[in-house]
Amino acid sequence: MFTYETTDQKEARRFRIAQFNGRSATIRSADATVTGRVRSIVESKTSVRMTWVITIVPEERTSMVPTARPAPRMPIAAEDYV
Repeated sequence: MFTYETTDQKEARRFRIAQFNGRSATIRSADATVTGRVRSIVESKTSVRMTWVITIVPEERTSMVPTARPAPRMPIAAEDYV
């Protein structure tokens, strides 16, 4: 799991929407870029400014293997069109 802390209200809202809709979200910090599902967003009340602690479960990278295209469908009575 990846934990990220932000003070940006728009960013926190974007992650809440991603969590609600079940979409993956991407966090770009100075060190790395993490893409995954938002597990939780907790407002931290210990600081003077509003901060949110966001927990993301990273998605595993899958190699994109192109699949073969399906054969074109023929009408039921193909001989009628010939």
